[in-house]
This record gives sequence, structure tokens and C-alpha cells, in this order.
Amino acid sequence: MALHSRRPLLTGVLGALLALPLLALPPLAAPASAVVGGAPASTSAHPWLAAVGSPVFFVRPSGQFCGGALIKPDRVLTAAHCVTLFRSLPGLLTATFGRDDLVGAGGETVAVRSVRVHPQYRETSFEDETVGHHDLAVLTLARPVRRPLAVLGSPGSARTGRIAGWGFTAENDLFNTRLRAADVPLPGDAACRRAYGEAFDPSDMLCAGSDTADSCQFDSGGPLLVRGRVVALTSWGRGCAEPGYPGVYARLDSLP
Repeated sequence: MALHSRRPLLTGVLGALLALPLLALPPLAAPASAVVGGAPASTSAHPWLAAVGSPVFFVRPSGQFCGGALIKPDRVLTAAHCVTLFRSLPGLLTATFGRDDLVGAGGETVAVRSVRVHPQYRETSFEDETVGHHDLAVLTLARPVRRPLAVLGSPGSARTGRIAGWGFTAENDLFNTRLRAADVPLPGDAACRRAYGEAFDPSDMLCAGSDTADSCQFDSGGPLLVRGRVVALTSWGRGCAEPGYPGVYARLDSLP
């Protein structure tokens, strides 16, 4: 995840791009050549996994900047901080399914019709890191998608989980485009509180990861899986695989 967080780069670049007149936006960049400590994965194992993006985000192949999970044929669950800038411009968002490598043309891409952010979503801070509370949003797609849906659940007393995403494999690794997955420990609320103090709220957050396996930039909104069920979404954290600072995930106890 050093305070090189997974969020300021995303929100800073998106904010700058959306401030440009749409007609002045440059074309999509040529494809550049995720998860820290992970291994290549396939969307066939997670057919409901979405790459959330926008054509205006031309710094990444497929415009990808976040992940998401298909929870209804026309609904994608993602992190609120990924899409708050698009609430009045939902048509600039897309969800891509079935694409293992973002530079490819496989799978299908669907436009977004509307964005609904959790009504209790708010932001505080931890040192220089933005902290999202109830960091959840639902995207309504322009058309239904014929794919298996994600199964949602609770982590219970599980001690390990699995994460997946197209993000950095190390801090500043802008060029990963391949879906990757990693098994991560769930250290528990006490470890999270020791790391993040009052910024960590166990009522809507949980922690996962270690200094060898963690989510990173552009993994936000992607799933934390326990026993094959999505139990939380990548939200925030201090750096990537920073010793003593696991990643923080948004619980799904109250969907928007």
C-alpha cells in the first residue's frame, strides 16, 4: 500500500482529468506494458469481477482505476471513493468483465447509467491518508450482464482471505495490467486499531494483508474473499505491504 497510498494518485489524476473540457481530452494512450505478493489470476475463476474505469482515464489500459463485483445483472458494487467524482457524470464510467489483461480486448465492457454512494459515506484522515467510512457504492449498468453473480458474505472468524485486482505489484508500479490474486492474513480488529488508532472503525472496516501480500494502487473497490464469498472491498491503507500496516477494507454489512 509508505504514505504512497492507493488513493491520492487516483483521485488527483481523475480530478484533473474531469476538470478538463471533454473535447480537449487527449486520446487514449497506447497500452502500457496488482496485488503485491500475488500471482497471475484468471477472471474465469471470478466471472463477476469488474474492472471499473473510464475512457478519460487514459493513463491506464482500458481506463481501469478500480475493481468491483457484479451483485445483480445490472449492478456493480465498488468503493465509494472510486466513483464519487462521477455522480453527476455516470456515463463516463465503464465496467469491464472477463479481461485478464487490461491491454487485451477480451470480455465485455458496459457503460454505467447511474452511481449510488452509501448515504453514510464520509472522509476523515490518518496522517496524510484519506480514510473512507462506509466506503461503498453501487453502479447501475446501462444493460444487464449475463454472468454469474458474486456471492456476498461475512468473514466470521476466518484468519485468511484472498484478494484480487489489476493494481500495482509494488509501490510506483504503474505498468502492471494483469489480473493478480494473493492469499492474505486477517489479523483482526485489535491489530488494525494498533496500526491506525481511532481512524479504524471496526463497525464498517476490517483489515487484511501483511508485508508480503497486500492490495495497492488501482485495487480499490476490488474484493476480499473468504471461502469464495465477497466479504469486503479494498478501501484504504498506509502504503502497500508496509510492515505493521495491513490494508483496510470496507465491510458489506450495510449496502448502499
